[in-house]
Amino acid sequence: MALFALSDLHLSLSADKPMDVFKGWDNYVERITANWNRIVTDEDTVVLPGDLSWAMKLEDTAADFAYIDRLPGKKLLLKGNHDLWWCTMRKMETYFAEQGFSTLRFVHNNAVPVGEYCVCGTRGWFFDDESGDKKLILREAGRLETSIKAAEQTGLEPVVFLHYPPVYGEQVCEEIFAVLKAHAIQKVYYGHIHGAAMYKAVNGLYEGMQFRLVSCDCVGFTPVLVR
Repeated sequence: MALFALSDLHLSLSADKPMDVFKGWDNYVERITANWNRIVTDEDTVVLPGDLSWAMKLEDTAADFAYIDRLPGKKLLLKGNHDLWWCTMRKMETYFAEQGFSTLRFVHNNAVPVGEYCVCGTRGWFFDDESGDKKLILREAGRLETSIKAAEQTGLEPVVFLHYPPVYGEQVCEEIFAVLKAHAIQKVYYGHIHGAAMYKAVNGLYEGMQFRLVSCDCVGFTPVLVR
């Protein structure tokens, strides 16, 4: 049983917003499919930390999540800044059950054990969102705290997944980073960053924590092995 991560699928199977208009994203759905099927089995789990579907409403996500559901393994979903379809847990879980999506589960104010690890996290927040303010950042920090505490209660090692990077270049989201430090988190996986921006991304050890960018185009549209 292996644990993988892959962020920013940006699916638009029922919407007219294909990502292949961007450099490096040609045939991206086919590439994700081939790479995923090559390394992920039904016994594995893949964490998808945000920007999953371009759909604006939950009821418009069916084609995108049917595609994800058909891929091998269990999938743990977190929210990204473009996941405008995201609503309450009850509505999302009810909708997925009605659609028969049996391999999908949400990580939101909770934590999910996977082998010797416990998956936790939240969307996070960062500096490139014009609507960002202190209240929103503190809310996300609180959600991260809740999720990590839920993971700690299992007795397993918490592994954090965020959509926004808590560290980028010389910038640090202090509120999010403080939570990570307070709980002595060892591994953090994140997305959101694309293209040439990845050269300023933190990949490796930073203040005692191991960070890894897992956005699709930055990892060759291939799930990254966590454990």
